[in-house]
Amino acid sequence: MESVRTVCPYCGVGCGLEVVQGPAGLKVRGDRAHPSSQGMVCVKGATILESIDRDRLLYPMWRSALDQDFQRISWDEAFEAIVHRIQTVLANQGPDGLCMYGSGQFVTEDYYTAQKLIKGCLGTNNFDANSRLCMSSAVSGYLRSFGADGPPCSYDDLELADCLFAIGTNTAECHPIVFNRFRKHHKANPDRVRLVVVDPRCTETGQVADLHLPIRPGTDIDLLNGMAHLLLKWDQIDRAYIEAHTGGFAAYEDLLQHYSPNLVAEQCGIPAESIEAAARIWAQSDRVLSLWSMGINQSSEGTAKVRSIINLHLLTGQMGKPGAGPFSLTGQPNAMGGREAGGLSRLLPGYRSVTNPQHRAEVEDFWNLPSGRISPAPGRAAWEIVEGLEAGAVGLLWIAATNPAVSFPDLNRTKAALSRSPFTIYQEAYYPTETSAFAHLLLPATQWSEKTGTMTNSERMVTLSQAFQPPPGEAKEDWAIFAEVGRRLGFREQFWFQSSAEVYGEFVQLTRGRPCDMTGLSHDRLRTAGPQQWPFPADGAIDPLQPAPAKRLYTDGQFHTPDRRAQFLAVHSRGLAEPPDAAYPLVLTVGRLYGHWHTQTRTGRIEKIKKLHPNPFIEIHPKDAEPLGIREGDWVAVKSRRGDGRFPAKVTRAIAPGTVFVPMHWGSLWGDGAEANALTHPEACPDSFEPELKACAVQLQKLALPPSNPDN
Repeated sequence: MESVRTVCPYCGVGCGLEVVQGPAGLKVRGDRAHPSSQGMVCVKGATILESIDRDRLLYPMWRSALDQDFQRISWDEAFEAIVHRIQTVLANQGPDGLCMYGSGQFVTEDYYTAQKLIKGCLGTNNFDANSRLCMSSAVSGYLRSFGADGPPCSYDDLELADCLFAIGTNTAECHPIVFNRFRKHHKANPDRVRLVVVDPRCTETGQVADLHLPIRPGTDIDLLNGMAHLLLKWDQIDRAYIEAHTGGFAAYEDLLQHYSPNLVAEQCGIPAESIEAAARIWAQSDRVLSLWSMGINQSSEGTAKVRSIINLHLLTGQMGKPGAGPFSLTGQPNAMGGREAGGLSRLLPGYRSVTNPQHRAEVEDFWNLPSGRISPAPGRAAWEIVEGLEAGAVGLLWIAATNPAVSFPDLNRTKAALSRSPFTIYQEAYYPTETSAFAHLLLPATQWSEKTGTMTNSERMVTLSQAFQPPPGEAKEDWAIFAEVGRRLGFREQFWFQSSAEVYGEFVQLTRGRPCDMTGLSHDRLRTAGPQQWPFPADGAIDPLQPAPAKRLYTDGQFHTPDRRAQFLAVHSRGLAEPPDAAYPLVLTVGRLYGHWHTQTRTGRIEKIKKLHPNPFIEIHPKDAEPLGIREGDWVAVKSRRGDGRFPAKVTRAIAPGTVFVPMHWGSLWGDGAEANALTHPEACPDSFEPELKACAVQLQKLALPPSNPDN
C-alpha cells in the first residue's frame, strides 16, 4: 500500500484523510485534494490511527443474563440466536416488539441495509439512531420550511460571506476545520467580514467574534424575533423575494410587533444595544451565512429555533446565493448519509416519509416486497425505545456503533430501562463500553480502517472511505451482519449483494428524482473522480468527472413545498422545558471539547488526547461561585431532579451568570460520578423528538473533601 484516500470518522465536517505506509508503519495526513478540508486536519483526525488496535472486540460473545460472564461463541451460533429471537418476538409481540438503534458512525451502506431489513422485510419502523440526539431538529426545520431536508449551503460559502452568524455552535472546537476556513477569510478581510457568536459561553469561537451575545439558555427565538423586528422596522428586508418565493409572511410580520429591543433584552439577559448591533451587522452584510449545531438542535423547541433562523434568511433574501444561507453543522461523520438512507424512525430512503402512502409503495415495489409490508406508523424515536423497554413492549433491542449508556438523557432511567431488556444485541468495534454492560450478545464489528463505504458530510459532499487494513479477529462489516440475518430469515432475494459497492449501487437508485438524487454516483466514480456533492443525477446533465454544479440549493427560489414557496414560521418562544427555580437555581448546559469525541469510545484510548483533556470539570461564573464559597479547583456536587455528579470547578467569566457547563464525554468507564447526562432530562421537541440535552435545572454544593477517586 502506497496510500489510501479516506475520510475522517469523527465529526460532520468530513475531512479527507490520506493513509500512507512509511518506514515505521502507517501514518495519516490531511488529503489536500479533498474539497471540503483542503488538507487540514484536527487533533482527532491526526491521532486516529492510535485507536485502531486498542481494546477491540474480536469474537461474538454471549450470556443469557446480565449477571453472568460473557462466553465466546461462533458466528453461526450468534446468527442462530438472533434469528430465533426475532422469530419469537414476531410470533408473540409482532413487529413492534423489535427495535434497532444505530449510529452516524455507520457508512451509508450500513444504514441502507438496516432499513431494508427492519422497515422493509420485518415491517417495523422502529429504527432510530444517535442522529436523533444530534441533528433531527435540523431535519425537521428544513423539511417544514423548505419542503425537504438538506443543508442548502457549501463550505465555499465560508470564504464568501460578509457575516457569519454562529448561534448554538462552538465551531472552533467542535467543527475546527470549518472554522479554520472561515477564520482565514475573517482575518484577511478585517474591515468587511464580521463574526457574530450567540452562546451563553464565551468559547474559543466567541473569543474571536466581532460581537458575542451571551444570551440566557432557551431565549434563542426571542433574540431571532427581536433581530427580525428591527430589520422590519428599518425596512432592511427583501420584499421582492418575500412576495415571489415565500408564504406565511403576514402572520410572521404581525408576530414581530411584540419583540421590541427592550423586551428582548430583558428576556435574553443582554443589553438592547447588543441586539441592535447584531441586527445592524446582518442588515449591512450583502451575504450572511448562519451556522448552528447542538445548541439549537438539542432543545424542546429545536425545530422552531431552526425555523426562526431560516426566517431571518427568508426575510432578507439571504438564500441560494454565494456566501449566504442557513447552514446546519452535522455532529457526526455520516449523519447526513443516514438521512439520505432513511436512518430515522419516520424516514425511508431517498428523503421519503413512512407516513406517505406513495413513498411506502415506491420503496416496497423497489424492494420487491408485498404491498403494505412497510408500516404506515412512525417508529419509536430514541427516547420512545426507553419507554418501550419500561413498558415491556420491546422484546429485542439491537444497538450498533453507539453508546447510549452515556449519550442518552436521564441516564439513571436509561440504564434501568436497558437492564430490563430481555434480549439486547450490541454490535461494536470496542470492548468494553458502558453499553456492553447491558448486552446479552456482543457482535464484533469492523470500524473505519477495515471497511469500505460512503459518508456524506454537512455540505452534502459524498466521500468514499476505503479500507486499508484487514478486520481483526472475526469482526464483520455492519451491513454484512444485517444482510446475513436477512438471508437467514428467508429474504435472500432482498439481500443479494456481496460487497458494499453493490449495496451502494442499489441504494442510489432509490434517490432517483428525489431532492438528494445521487444516481450518478458509484464507488468506482468516487474512487477515481474523488468526493462529489449531491445532487448528482445520472441523466447526462452534468459531466461525471466534475463536481455537481449545484453547490447551493434553491438558487432559483423554488422549494420542495407544494406551492414551491419557502414557509415562514410565526412562533413565540416557550422557553426551557425545565427552567431554574428556587430549589434548582442554575441552568446546566453540556457540550464537547476540542479533542474528545462523544463518549470516548475511541478518544479515551488515545494518550495524546487524554493528556489534552485529562479530566471533566464544571464552569461556574464568579457571581454564582462566590455565595457558595466555591473557588478554582474545588470539588463541586451538582444535582438535578434526576441525578447528581461531582466535578472540579473552573471559576470563569467566560460563562454567563446563572449558567454552568460540563463536558459530555465522560461515562462511568472514564470518570466515576462525572456523567453529565445523569443530570439531563428527556423532554423533547414535539416535531423532531430531539431531547433538550442542552439545558436542565441544577443546584451546586461545595464538597469539603474531593471524591475518593479524583484521578478518574
